[in-house]
Parts: sequence; structure tokens; C-alpha cells
Amino acid sequence: MTTNKMWGGRFRQGPASIMEEINTSIDFDKRLAAEDIAGSLAHADMLAAKGIIAKADAAKIRKGLTAIKREMEKGTFPFRREYEDIHLNVEARLSELIGKASGRLHTARSRNDQVATDFRLWVRSACERADAGLLALQQALVKQAAKHTDTIMPGFTHMQPAQPVTFGHHCLAYVEMAERDRARFADARARMNESPLGAAALAGTPYKIDRKMTAKALGFDAPMRNSLDAVASRDFALEYLAAASIAATHLSRFAEEIVLWTSPAYGFVRLSDSFSTGSSIMPQKRNPDAAELVRAKVGRILGAFTGLLVVVKGLALAYAKDLQEDKEPVFAAADALDLALAAIAGIAGDITVNKQAMRAAAEKGYPTATDLADWVVTKLNRPFREAHHIAGAAVARAEALGIGLEALPLEELKKIESGITKDIYKVLSLDASVHARTSLGGTAPVRVAEQVAFWKARLS
Repeated sequence: MTTNKMWGGRFRQGPASIMEEINTSIDFDKRLAAEDIAGSLAHADMLAAKGIIAKADAAKIRKGLTAIKREMEKGTFPFRREYEDIHLNVEARLSELIGKASGRLHTARSRNDQVATDFRLWVRSACERADAGLLALQQALVKQAAKHTDTIMPGFTHMQPAQPVTFGHHCLAYVEMAERDRARFADARARMNESPLGAAALAGTPYKIDRKMTAKALGFDAPMRNSLDAVASRDFALEYLAAASIAATHLSRFAEEIVLWTSPAYGFVRLSDSFSTGSSIMPQKRNPDAAELVRAKVGRILGAFTGLLVVVKGLALAYAKDLQEDKEPVFAAADALDLALAAIAGIAGDITVNKQAMRAAAEKGYPTATDLADWVVTKLNRPFREAHHIAGAAVARAEALGIGLEALPLEELKKIESGITKDIYKVLSLDASVHARTSLGGTAPVRVAEQVAFWKARLS
């Protein structure tokens, strides 16, 4: 067994096989290949510009890295586990391609600042992908809302019928959630957009490097101001995972409603064959599997967040090999979120609404009881608590007679409150209830139409 020629000068023999197995990360960190090459190109250009390496060597390095990038794009790059990680794999291949000049690339940097830079670049892109996925979901929901500004459905609290709302209003609730999710990813991206490159192992470097130059080349706003923080911190990844966990929770809530709404017990919406599956034994089944899987993804994403928190919670500064465990959970969470976003946006655009089923469900459970109470407050000048009691008594009587509030005879209502007149029936229909709720943020079709127009303009 030989030592690793990339770092083995201090060692006389190679690691035990189990040590090699636990230490190797190339199987997963090869996903950082594009970021690693980008960082190396920026670093080489800076070294040459500052006269730390010869321009001729920098040109050879750039040519070699460009060749490696092409190999990776074609899938012909020879990833080798004996070189542990993506950084040493690239450096070893560069040595094969350009010879001795490759050894100058690692001047004034360490794998510690190198991986921190690569990982920030990757997570930054993940934030951008999440934003794009959330935008697609918002656009699909706004289209549904535009078609259903006056489609009445039951609004629920405690999963019990509460008050009638419009389906457009319901869709726009998720648009609002997605907008906050986008803001969280944007905030996370802004905070992480500082460059660790040049922090070296932990203490900086004696070479007269230009960290602002490399930061600018990689699209960072500025270099990180503390070399210990630069190599040791993973809060940028945690913040991404936190935002991803919240976003996935929102997706899961919508997915749960799709599962409920597509069931025969509800029948509110139907998914096309594109987003439904069948059963191997029951030929009548139409299963909303995509929604169910979206609902489950939050477990994977939240688990990644919790797992990485546990990894970093007890680490003294600066770098420790524990941080090798940061990438797999982030990669897995990002994959899950990207897939869930694509699926739920597709579902949101695919659903066909059964207006009749929604309306029929909205008629159950005496959903205009609050409207009756509001009428008593407005027309009879009663305190709301008294009006609430009167409306409750009316519901009890209607329930005893097996009819809806709108069908309760006036004489029955007068037994409860003598001041009630036939005008009460103007507020007891579903349409009257919905149209009455014109307060800012309310479910009235006129307000929903305004919000649709707002979101169309904002999302364009």
C-alpha cells in the first residue's frame, strides 16, 4: 500500500482499507466538479495577475482545466477513488495533462477554502433552482385562480366546514406562501454570496493574493472577512435546508389537499392520466401518487436539515473532517425539493375543478351562520356575542328540522329573535356570503380578481 502522492509526504505507508473507505468522498462530491473547475480557473488567473505564478504556467493550467471540463461534460473523465475527493481528482488529471505546471495551481489555497467555495457556489445555484420552481408553481396557481374567481367551495377550520370561500382565493393562499419561500431563498442566497477562496487552510496566506478579484470572477459580492469563519462555517447550507424545509412543508400541505380533493369522498378536482396511476389489482383506481410523494419529500428534506445541524453543533473552529458529511444531505434535499416543485407545479396546472361538487360540499354544515350573526349585529344593533348565540340557536333548529339555514321558515327564526325579518334571507345564500367578504384579503370575487391581476403583473 502506497501513500497518497497528493498529500503523503508526511506518511510512510498508506491508510488502512477501512480508513480509505470512510475518508473517500469522490462518490458524492464529484457533483461539485463544475464549481471546482470554476474556482480553480479564477484562482489561476488571479495568481498570474499578481505575479505569483508565471503567465505561461497559468495558460497551461487554464488549457488543462478546460480540457477536464470537456471530459466531464462528455462523461469521459476518469474519476478515481484513490484520489479521495473532487479536488484531488481534478489536480491529478491536470498533472497528467500538463505536467509540472499543474503543481502551481494549489499555491495560496487549501482544500479547506476550496471546498467551502465549491459548496457555496453549488448551494447558491440550488437557491436559484428553488426560486425558479416556486415561480412556476405560482404561475400555475394564478392561472387556476383566474379561472375560478367565483367558484365556491367550503372553507375549513379543524377540517370542518366553516365559511364558503372561492377556489381562486384558496389557490392564491399558496401563491402567498410560495412568495415567502422565494424570499427566504433569496435572503439565503444574498447572505451566502461571499467568497471563502483565499482563506487557505484557516489562517490566510502570506502570498499577496487578490481575493476581491477571485470573488468577482465567481460572482460573489465580496470575500469573506475572516479566514476561520470562511473555512469552518456551514450556516449557508443550513439556511438553504431551513428554507427548503419550510417550502417543502407548504408543498406537502397542498399535496395533502390534492389527495383529499381527488378522492370520491370529496370529488373536488380530477387529475389527468399524466399525474395519476393505477392499481395492480383494482382496475377502478386512480391514485394521486405524485401528490403523495410530494407530501413525503418533506421528511427527507427536514431530515437533512436536522442531520446537518447535528453534524456542526459541536465543532470547534476551524475545519474538521466532520464537514465532509455536509454535502450528501444537501444534495439529497435539493434533489427532493427540485423534483417536488416540478411535480406540484405540474399538478397545479393539471387539475380540473368540479364546480358542482365544490358547491354541494359548501352547502353542508351551515356555513352562512356567521352571516346570520353579522346581519343581527348590523340590522338589530345587537352585540356580536348575542348575535352569535342567536345564530347558534337558529342552526340548532335547522338541524333539528333537517334543513339548511336558508330554508328555515321566518316564523321559526322569529321564535328565536322576534326582530328578524325576511331580509335575513338575502345573506343566507352561499353567493351572498362570498360576495359580502370584500375586506382586504377577503374571498369576494372582486377581491380575488384584483389579487389575480396583482400577481400576474408581479410574476411577469
